[in-house]
Amino acid sequence: MTQSQDFRTRFAPSPTGYLHLGHARSAYEAFSAADREQGTCFLRIEDIDQTRCRPEFEAAIFEDLAWLGFSWPQPVRRQSDHFDSYEKALKRLDDMGLVYRCFLTRRELEAELEARGIETSPAGERPYPGPRAAMSADELQSRIGKGEAFAWRLSLDRARDYLGDAFHTLMFVEEGYLEYRKTTEEKAHPDWLGDVVLARKDSPTSYHLAVCHDDNLQQISHVIRGADLYHATHIHVLIQALMGWPTPVYTHHELVLDDQQNKLSKSRGSETLRKLREDGVRPETLIARWAG
Repeated sequence: MTQSQDFRTRFAPSPTGYLHLGHARSAYEAFSAADREQGTCFLRIEDIDQTRCRPEFEAAIFEDLAWLGFSWPQPVRRQSDHFDSYEKALKRLDDMGLVYRCFLTRRELEAELEARGIETSPAGERPYPGPRAAMSADELQSRIGKGEAFAWRLSLDRARDYLGDAFHTLMFVEEGYLEYRKTTEEKAHPDWLGDVVLARKDSPTSYHLAVCHDDNLQQISHVIRGADLYHATHIHVLIQALMGWPTPVYTHHELVLDDQQNKLSKSRGSETLRKLREDGVRPETLIARWAG
């Protein structure tokens, strides 16, 4: 990485549970990179999921990171305080004609993908390519009037038309830590993810839109995160191009795996930093796993 006073990265956990070793690894990579480059690492609380996010988990994030020895600029950006900003970004995309309302339920979506023979992409999922035909204005207004649930999706077809030849030359710089990766310029493949959800009727934003918005707002120069988010980068590069936002340099580090070689997960009940702290584990012992 090139040393610069303008090096800005972030650690952006979601307070949907207590942090585990995988989060500690990501925090270490981000904070240590900022320290090494004499830059800044921001802490961002990505709490757009108001159903699962809880205040006690957010408080624990601060406690765990302080225990690990990290510090960050104040104030901390909490995404739930800025829903109006994401609504404005979505409206801008709507005004550009790049998003549409999709009323498919999860079951209907799966049936549609099956009927159209959509196969799993390199991103590990079956991307929705958009509706076969546009919904009429009358049907759209009728379904909105009935209060039906919908998702705002980004149209790859419209994005392709909007960007023209630039769509096919979307690129990003990857400075991966994985052994098989070197610093490379990689072609972005947003089609691997299809027409992604950017918001829902009852939620003003999704991860994809909020993270791109905030990376631009906070002038993030380097995004350092786990390899499980590598494929999301391909759609983020497209959103950045459409919005006129700069594309950061990306680093996707290897994941911390359990004994069965599965990535650690809150939903699987992976051992938390809170529990390790209570058991007397020293933070330098954890950091030493990755510092070497």
